[in-house]
Amino acid sequence: MSETPAAVRTRVRTRRRPPLPLTAAAVTVVGLTLLPLVYLVVRATSGGREAWSVLTRRGTAELLLDTGVLVATVTVAAVVLGVALAWLVTRTDIPGRRTLGIAAALPLVIPSYVAALALLGAFGPRGLLQQLLAGPFGIERIPEIYGFPGAVVALTLSTYPYVYILTAAALRNADPALEEASASLGRSPLATFSRVTIPVVRPAVAAGALLAALYALADFGAVSLMQYTSLTRAIYLQYRSLFDRTPAAILALVLIALTVIVLALEARSRRAGRYHTLGPGAARPPRLVSLGRWRWPAFGAVTLTVLLFLGVPLTVLGYWLERAISLRGPLELPWGPALGSLGTATAAAAAAAVAALPIAILAGRHRTRFTATLERLAYMPNALPGIVIALSLVFFGARYASPVYQTLGLLLFAYVVRFLPEALAGSSSALAAIDPKVEEAARGLGRSRVGVLLTVTLPLARSGILAGAALVFLSTMKELPATLLLRPIGFESLATEIWKETAVGAYSQAALPALSLIALSAPLVLVLVTRGRGIDTAPG
Repeated sequence: MSETPAAVRTRVRTRRRPPLPLTAAAVTVVGLTLLPLVYLVVRATSGGREAWSVLTRRGTAELLLDTGVLVATVTVAAVVLGVALAWLVTRTDIPGRRTLGIAAALPLVIPSYVAALALLGAFGPRGLLQQLLAGPFGIERIPEIYGFPGAVVALTLSTYPYVYILTAAALRNADPALEEASASLGRSPLATFSRVTIPVVRPAVAAGALLAALYALADFGAVSLMQYTSLTRAIYLQYRSLFDRTPAAILALVLIALTVIVLALEARSRRAGRYHTLGPGAARPPRLVSLGRWRWPAFGAVTLTVLLFLGVPLTVLGYWLERAISLRGPLELPWGPALGSLGTATAAAAAAAVAALPIAILAGRHRTRFTATLERLAYMPNALPGIVIALSLVFFGARYASPVYQTLGLLLFAYVVRFLPEALAGSSSALAAIDPKVEEAARGLGRSRVGVLLTVTLPLARSGILAGAALVFLSTMKELPATLLLRPIGFESLATEIWKETAVGAYSQAALPALSLIALSAPLVLVLVTRGRGIDTAPG
């Protein structure tokens, strides 16, 4: 007996309705990550007229403009640089593309505050460049790197790898038949790139741009060292200089308003188009584009980029390390801080990957206004500076959760709140590339929802989930403000060791923990961009 139209509609709604445990898990995760936001709202609403006076200040408008210009510039620079590098090392016959592809991803391991220190050491007053120019040319002063230019370069160094890695992985996993079909229709390589390649990798580019924008919004170390006025720096100064923290809470809410704008722009980009595949990657490698006479100029441009964003920081740190050894003799490796960093980063990466899954599945497979809003809310805490998240959790832990106050558990919770969007971006982009019909076919064969999740969805999305977890690991290794405020007594990490030395101007002493942090993080980036299909692993 055939079903009535009403019965069919009821069955379809039931099938699309998300499972209650999945919804409960996602709501719980988002609710916990919004605790810092609740703290800010409580602080702000308790301010009364003071809150309004902070919002109407001329200085607040200038902060908003300066921060917006910085974030927009860094995001555009990261996207242009990341997409160009990804395309050159995965789709062209550029010489040494395998080596260059790995090197282009390695700046991801350099914290923004270390990048800023290295840039100042190279191009700042009495830096290495001035020392080199002073002898033969007598140049005693070079243009200042402080301010907007230095902040843009330091943050671009720290953010373009997000776009690069995700875009390179998308290019490697895309079906080359699409571009070949476009070429067979007579389209030029440029037309094929703009009309076929870019739409295919748009979700990955948008995810990378979102992470770059949120990173630039929340960064404190680079803007402080470069002496650029931004919301995060103003928030920190308010916390340091005033007993009343209400103005800082107001400015943090303004920062969240900027986050909402960024998320809205990313959502609009996501709606512009979707692309599905039936498997985890392309069945065969794509045909490389011959650059002809532009082959060596392209090689020079990529090499120059790698030298600026990777070679300069490593050279400065190596110079400082050599000075420290010459002044104090052999230095002892920071084993304790290194183990502390590795342990907390591993735990945070695993916890964030698990926490992001129910949100990604709910938003990707049961898309409604409610689930879309839930996904957007999960991104919001990432735009809060680590100092704000840490202080809100100090307030919460001291008053309402004293058993977990000053414990590793609370510190790990801060890491998950801070970097959940990175795990979510990896999981969401991986799920977006899986055709839902594959899961529906498995359900049609009699498998349960859990069975489909374990045997179909997670294996196909594995690379994206692991990539997101790897990004959380790397970000946790570099996190400074939250670690400083929430660490248990006696706990040290490489980030706090770097801060301890730079706070007193002992830059040469900070070189060893900085290089140790880079050395411990670099292997994961190598795995991420090679085994994760971020670049071509064949000889270049």
